[in-house]
Amino acid sequence: MILFTSDNLNEIKMMIRKNAWYHLAAAAFLALFAVIYEHFSHGVYSNYMIFAFMIPLVLGAIPSVIISGTGKRLPRKTALAAWNSGIAALAVGSVFQGVLEIYGTTNALIVVYPVIGFLMLGFGALVYLLFPVREEVTR
Repeated sequence: MILFTSDNLNEIKMMIRKNAWYHLAAAAFLALFAVIYEHFSHGVYSNYMIFAFMIPLVLGAIPSVIISGTGKRLPRKTALAAWNSGIAALAVGSVFQGVLEIYGTTNALIVVYPVIGFLMLGFGALVYLLFPVREEVTR
C-alpha cells in the first residue's frame, strides 16, 4: 500500500477540482458548438448533437465535485485518466453521430465510440473501486 501525506492528498484534490473545471469548459464548448452547427444546418437537428454537452457535465464535472468534496476516497491518476478518456470517447462519438444524422448518412464505425467509451469508463471505475487513495492516520 502506498501511503500519502496530506500534502499529496491536497494535490490530488486540487487536480480533481481542476478536472471539474475542464469538464465544465468542455460542456460549454460542446453546447456552443451544437448551437452554431445547428444554426448553419438549415433547421435540421440531432439529439446526439444537442445533448452531447451532458456527457462531460454528468459524467465528469458532477462526480469530480462530489469526490473532491468528500475527499475520503480519491481516485488514482490511472483511474482518472481512464475515466476522462471514456468521457472524451463518448462525447466525440455523440458529436460525430450528430453530424452524420444532420448530414443524412450513416457510418458502420460509429459503434466504436460507445464501446471504447464504456470500456474506458468501466476500467476507470474498477481501478477507483479496487485501488483508491486513502488518507492514512498516523499516530
